[in-house]
Amino acid sequence: MSEGARHEATSGASAAASGRNETPEERADRNFSDILQELRVVLTGTQLISGFLLAVAFQSRFEDLDADEIQHYLVLVAIAALATLLGLTPVLVHRLHFQRSMKQQIVRFCNVLLIATLAVVSILVIGVTSFIFEVVVSATAGLWASIACAAAVVGLWIIAWAARRGASRGD
Repeated sequence: MSEGARHEATSGASAAASGRNETPEERADRNFSDILQELRVVLTGTQLISGFLLAVAFQSRFEDLDADEIQHYLVLVAIAALATLLGLTPVLVHRLHFQRSMKQQIVRFCNVLLIATLAVVSILVIGVTSFIFEVVVSATAGLWASIACAAAVVGLWIIAWAARRGASRGD
């Protein structure tokens, strides 16, 4: 079988499975575009949270925080920085490797980075929710808020995972 015929057979099988008539390169381009769109959403939220955290340090009430609250705050700043860096890394990977015929490998790696970013942002949201309740109400309220938020995050991740599994079985 010639290389062209093999490509046609592979593309045809892939098109039938995905419902799209696209080459592997076109699929990789579309998938990377999807990743970038999703990163735009995630990074916008991360920027808003990071901006909130930055503003907190310059509020007059910041001086009223006790040592535990300041430690909590600094951990959140570090997590926000990590989330931002993880979210920017797929762009860096693409810039460094985009002309090397590696789009499929880039897409696979950037997918992992996007999932890691979502996990870190989820942790950040839990932490920020906890911090706000801790400062505004009490440490106990912060603990309960973090438990409730963590339960919501875990529940949503389970629903997302179940939807993926259901789709792969054709349900």
